[in-house]
Amino acid sequence: MIFARAQGTLPSMKNIMMILADQHHAGVMGCAGHPQALTPNLDQLASEGVRFTNAYTQNPICTPSRVSILSGQYCHNHGLYGLSGPVPGGLNNLFRHCRAAGYRTAGVGKMHLPNRPRNWVADDVDLFADTYETPDGEIGTSAYLDHLEAAGLHELQDSWHNTRNYGKGAISLDARPSMLPYENTQEVWSAGQAMSFIDADPGRPFCVQVSFQKPHHPLLPNPRFWDLYPEDLELPSTFDIQPDHRPPHFRQQWEGLRRLEWDYGSPGETYRDGARRAWRGTLACVSQIDDVTGMLLRFLDERGLADDTIVVYGSDHGCYHTIHGIAEKAPGICSDAVCRVPMIMRAPGAAEGGRACDALVENIDMVPTLLSLCGLPPMDTVDGIDLGPVLTGEAEEVREAAVTENPWSKSIRWKNWRLVHYQPEMFPGQDTGELYNMADDPDELKNLYVDPASHNIVERGRRLLLEWLIRTTRITTSNPAVRNRLSGSGAVGTFSFPTASDGRGPNAVQPRYREDNFINYL
Repeated sequence: MIFARAQGTLPSMKNIMMILADQHHAGVMGCAGHPQALTPNLDQLASEGVRFTNAYTQNPICTPSRVSILSGQYCHNHGLYGLSGPVPGGLNNLFRHCRAAGYRTAGVGKMHLPNRPRNWVADDVDLFADTYETPDGEIGTSAYLDHLEAAGLHELQDSWHNTRNYGKGAISLDARPSMLPYENTQEVWSAGQAMSFIDADPGRPFCVQVSFQKPHHPLLPNPRFWDLYPEDLELPSTFDIQPDHRPPHFRQQWEGLRRLEWDYGSPGETYRDGARRAWRGTLACVSQIDDVTGMLLRFLDERGLADDTIVVYGSDHGCYHTIHGIAEKAPGICSDAVCRVPMIMRAPGAAEGGRACDALVENIDMVPTLLSLCGLPPMDTVDGIDLGPVLTGEAEEVREAAVTENPWSKSIRWKNWRLVHYQPEMFPGQDTGELYNMADDPDELKNLYVDPASHNIVERGRRLLLEWLIRTTRITTSNPAVRNRLSGSGAVGTFSFPTASDGRGPNAVQPRYREDNFINYL
């Protein structure tokens, strides 16, 4: 489908630049009030745009979250909850939709999307530059890795599986300075690819996603950023707190990590010693992606594109990074530290800069918002909501709740509350759950789930979660079917069953959007 739009109007169309970090904790930015994180470029972006303080991911791991971001769909609708995997049929995405409207499209960096039998977006972009795989899903081969090989630097690559120089086995949880020259890092290479792509055809609008690997492990920042932080920096305040209020799998992770032997440690060092090094590496990695984000923003300024480009910065999910004493992101659904993500949106002419917005929003809202800001037709398969009214200040909120979901556990945030539901089969014989008052207890140190005084709040959260699941589950057909009147034939009419590209009914026939539902069949 090619959208009707005069070719002569293309230069006036807004450009889209989506910058994604990998597992960036929402609070680890200067503009979010973090006392240690050095992020001058993200702070500048926030001063020129809107920073959403209560943005939530749809899933606490990479691939399902990234599919949700690009498709605007919840996981229970697109069906992906694991890493990589089969391509989700005809499910539409931001690149495909923009390309049909005349945009040049590019996906650069750590895309980490479904790749069997071929990467989900490979045929929807003019430039496919995943740093770790080919369009045909061959993992461990890419233009970026070829670049390192040609430069004689492959053994020093610092953003993927590399146990020759960094660590002993699996990807290390420890941190140390990288040996790879900064100009050859995944982040700088990805930014360079994106900028070259934009420069190649300046007369046409672009939709570009640049995906950084950091601050995901391995924590191997360039020495320039490692040296920004002292060796004895203070650990997060929650590091030593016993997780007695947490579910069994969280406690097991916490206890097991205290037996961890750090890869870069000295004999006899404690878990705390290694964790301080990992925290230093985390902050340094955040400063590194901040620096490359600055490169992209300056590029837009230098090319005169800033006023015509919508920039959104976000992350697929958050991470612990020693917060709560946990090294990585699992078990992620347990904590706001993983479910809540950074989201900064700069939309020239559409939103006042420097505003922090506390409305509940979700990663799936990025696509409908970007399309609306660009004046493009909406995608008829999205579950997300256009944040335009919130960006402009016309509305204070667009949703009652925000949900992060695993197959058998769900986290729902509403008002001041966050409830985590665990399916009974996960912990047989136990009534396991989590409830936190985020206003009074932002670090989630007091689980109110078993407090009799909180029973009504727990039940309210469960009801909201049930209603959300029913409301948002996409259907293919419903009663009554869409009726097509036949004029002049004498017949009452026929029925049609419209389907979207993913085989489900388009938004127009989903119950939550219809005004002609027959209540007997709802």
